[in-house]
Amino acid sequence: MSSVLPDPPAPDLIDGRFYFPPPASRPPLKIGALTLPSRYCLSPLAKYTNLPFRLVVRACGGLGLGTCDLVNARALMAGSSKSLALIRTEPEDTPFAVQIFGSDPAYMRDAAQYLEGLGTVDAIDINMGCPVDHVTKNGAGAGMMCERDKTCQLVQTVVEATRLPVTVKMRLGWDDTQLTAPRFAREFEQIGIKAVAIHGRTRAQGFKGSVDLGGIRRVVEAVENIPVIGNGDVRTIPDAARMFERTGCHAVSVGRGALANPWIFRQLAQWEQDGWYDPPGNFEQRLDLVLKQFEYHAELDGEKYGLIAYRRTVHWYLKAMRVKAALRDQVQHASNAAEFNAAIREIVAAGPVEGTRTGMLPELQVPVPSGPVERW
Repeated sequence: MSSVLPDPPAPDLIDGRFYFPPPASRPPLKIGALTLPSRYCLSPLAKYTNLPFRLVVRACGGLGLGTCDLVNARALMAGSSKSLALIRTEPEDTPFAVQIFGSDPAYMRDAAQYLEGLGTVDAIDINMGCPVDHVTKNGAGAGMMCERDKTCQLVQTVVEATRLPVTVKMRLGWDDTQLTAPRFAREFEQIGIKAVAIHGRTRAQGFKGSVDLGGIRRVVEAVENIPVIGNGDVRTIPDAARMFERTGCHAVSVGRGALANPWIFRQLAQWEQDGWYDPPGNFEQRLDLVLKQFEYHAELDGEKYGLIAYRRTVHWYLKAMRVKAALRDQVQHASNAAEFNAAIREIVAAGPVEGTRTGMLPELQVPVPSGPVERW
């Protein structure tokens, strides 16, 4: 596996818009009977892909499918307030998938049936990719990739429990000696899974190195009719073009790239049309987004807890706006709306430390977790 992928060619900037050769025309993406408005999906990110974030991303445009933070099936069935908060949605938050994790087929079955009964969920995703130790040591997440028979039985139990389309997100395997994703994808298609999302790294890799696009291609080649969604290291349109070209995947899922640029789904959808796409939001537009998401958080959880939930995301919004560190710190330590708004007023007065208020800002790369996955 290559540790570093070469940089793709840069798009052309002409009269304030970008151009990059578009992909070949394709029919609309379907997951079972569910037709998505675009083939660009929001990856579930722990602590980030909550309802306020999804609503903001949808308002920016272009999103095909939004998925919440992974939900513990056992905790959901126990009525955990945290788990119930993760699956909150609204009519405009659609299509919407809930990702569940667990190693007990009975809890996973019950969770799937519960979610279907809510009438607000469009698809159920089974997490087979989470690499963190507290998930895998219990046989869930990426740990499922080590037990073929048990995993296939669990997946079949979920598929048979619900009329909603069921998908699976997984990694290439546990490590380089157990690259089980192609085999699982083939068997899952026979079981009735409607789509597979594949992150092009092993669990042992964590987020080190680059995604193995050849590994994703092998998953694409292993299935006959279901779509495969490529995931990993897609932060720009050229990244997505390389993913499509090198893997043959049918759709792309973006995670951390959307934290730096919530407009990326709109850009991808525009690019697919004719190769032309707008730049991401400028300082002023990003400021509007910052304020809007805070409103959503405050409405859902109140000022205090809304600000706590928002701290991680607003940090990256403000970094992308090129706000100086001292002012970012004031926002992150705000405990109520008055303190938050006071910090925002200072940010407005100061402006960006690089770029302008109404022009394009330098790109931001949101780093992935580092260090051994066992310590995450």
